[in-house]
Amino acid sequence: MKVLFVAGGSPATVFALAPLATAVRNAGHQAFMAATDDMMPVVAGAGLPGVPVTPLPIRHFITTDRAGRPLTIPADPAEEARFTGRWFARMAVASMPPLHELAAGWRPDVVVGGTMSYAAPLLAARLGVPFVRQAWDAVEATGVHPGADEELQPELRELGLDRLPEPDLFVDICPPSLRPADAGPAQQMRFVPANAQRSLAPWMYRRGERPRVCVTSGSRVTRGRTYDRNYQFLLDMVGKLTELDVELLVAAPEEVADGLRAEHGGLRAGWIPLDVVAPTCDVLVHHAGGVSSLTALNAALPQLLMPKGAVLVEPARRIARRGAAIALTPEEETTEAIITACQQLLTEPSYRAAAETLSREIAAMPLPADVVGALEKLVQSPA
Repeated sequence: MKVLFVAGGSPATVFALAPLATAVRNAGHQAFMAATDDMMPVVAGAGLPGVPVTPLPIRHFITTDRAGRPLTIPADPAEEARFTGRWFARMAVASMPPLHELAAGWRPDVVVGGTMSYAAPLLAARLGVPFVRQAWDAVEATGVHPGADEELQPELRELGLDRLPEPDLFVDICPPSLRPADAGPAQQMRFVPANAQRSLAPWMYRRGERPRVCVTSGSRVTRGRTYDRNYQFLLDMVGKLTELDVELLVAAPEEVADGLRAEHGGLRAGWIPLDVVAPTCDVLVHHAGGVSSLTALNAALPQLLMPKGAVLVEPARRIARRGAAIALTPEEETTEAIITACQQLLTEPSYRAAAETLSREIAAMPLPADVVGALEKLVQSPA
């Protein structure tokens, strides 16, 4: 069986698909992973064969329309969600020629795409093979997909469609108790952290004498980009959390960490393998990114969530409602509120207990190796 996995333009989209892709390879099948050119080192680092699909980075699709005109992210949450669908769709359009070339010489039997990897259903529809959507995280994209449908109208018309086709199988890594009430049927799969690794220093896997708080704004954060609010988030959090008597860690790409260390001497900041460090931490403070949230839940780690994107708000609220996190709105993100929330998470045992319950729920879900059979059945089933 040949399985093509289609990621996106950020490391998190690779990390999320890597466990199932690895399980497919371990079962004796072939698995390739397609992603933007700058993600090829990340794909290779996950031990997977990579297919580069566009030299344009993710920021190009966020900030530029098909005609090359500059774009700005809408302020309205509903419009921001549709805008997200449109820029992911533009990435899909740019990816199609290399994917067609790949399929001419290596025709996949099934195409697996991440939550917003819209090239996956387009390619599967053209080839007449099953399409599987695998959730990247616990963030649903119901408000995002309509934007993709709008952006992809020319491509959909060529296929005789008016909207993107529904998947033949949906693989969901969201713990059942955190799924939306109206969520459809899904093949459940356990979330397995798959972030990039590095040589470990003892402090990464040993707890210190003081409470340990880790701050991150994900793997996509960059410096000096007006569309990216996550770097400023890191700066703000480091400045505010220094008021706490804690050991502060910042998990960020090295080029971002350089700037943070320059402003805060002695700060432990850099590419820290979050799956290694999370079990040694007491609180994770972050932008409510889906992979970061699941990594924390997997490690039974309480979280302070401050969503930096419309689609992240409701998933953050669901984790908070389960008692495993505190979620703050932008209006609530004062220094006093952040310090108070961290102190609550550090001192009130109920947050850790709730996170442990969700961690056990994740551990009980089917492993990626158990889901390979569902892909095999799709391929074996008559059309």
